[in-house]
Amino acid sequence: MTAHAATAPLQITSRRSLRRKFVDRIATGALVACLLLAVAPLALILGVVVQKGLASVTWAFLTQTSISLRDPSGGWVHGLFGSVYMLGLSSVIVLPLGIGAALYLVEFSSERLTAPIRFFTDVMTGVPSIFVGLFVYASLVGALGFGTFVGAVALAILMLPIVVRSSEEILKLVPNDLRQGAYALGSRRWQVALRVVVPAAGPGLVTGSMLAVARALGETAPLILTAFGAVELVTKIQGTPQAALTLLIFQAARSPLEAAKAKAWAGALELMVLVLLITFVARLVTARWGKAR
Repeated sequence: MTAHAATAPLQITSRRSLRRKFVDRIATGALVACLLLAVAPLALILGVVVQKGLASVTWAFLTQTSISLRDPSGGWVHGLFGSVYMLGLSSVIVLPLGIGAALYLVEFSSERLTAPIRFFTDVMTGVPSIFVGLFVYASLVGALGFGTFVGAVALAILMLPIVVRSSEEILKLVPNDLRQGAYALGSRRWQVALRVVVPAAGPGLVTGSMLAVARALGETAPLILTAFGAVELVTKIQGTPQAALTLLIFQAARSPLEAAKAKAWAGALELMVLVLLITFVARLVTARWGKAR
């Protein structure tokens, strides 16, 4: 065998290796470019909100109420309180219900019921929020009036399909070995579901619930028809219109007044910080939960 014949396979292998490396670099560069294009709008939004919001956030804005959008002084503490109030009520309503429904789908449901339930939850995920507001307005507001409770019901309806679908997928990730081990020890079905499956999926359930909370916190359309808005801090659960940050931002953004627009940017920044704070607390609880287990 000649030297040329011996080195030919090595040269072919070397060319193939160089081609693979070249293709790999092109693919990696394309993926990085896609990542940057996906992140760029979020970075621009955050940058603009922080830049314009910080210029308008004051201690008075965070601690006082303002009756008129013409008044540059005062603040939107009543909107922050109303948003947190309605979000808390809706979470109390929907989180046990949604996680319980997901647990039923994964651990107890038959195929005859699973398919239609999943179909309707998927449909509800894509329903425009204004339709939910109209439904709650027609069914509850006429009898109960505007207020915190009906606003929380509208937010809960929007949160429910997200909680159900995300919780279902997370519960499916729990290894069957844990279930079989619990059954082998004589546990009943409900004991396995509540004492084994739910604790094992706890961190994921918290994360999925935060997705629903973040969506509800940014909703405006259903609150226009249910909470209606207020110019003062309202503690009543029903019978009196309730304020919300999103409603105040919507009203101020439509105004031609510069003072109102400045408050809209400040409210947007406050809302964004609130979402980040809730997410951070949830992640902290999840991390400690995982370490404890």
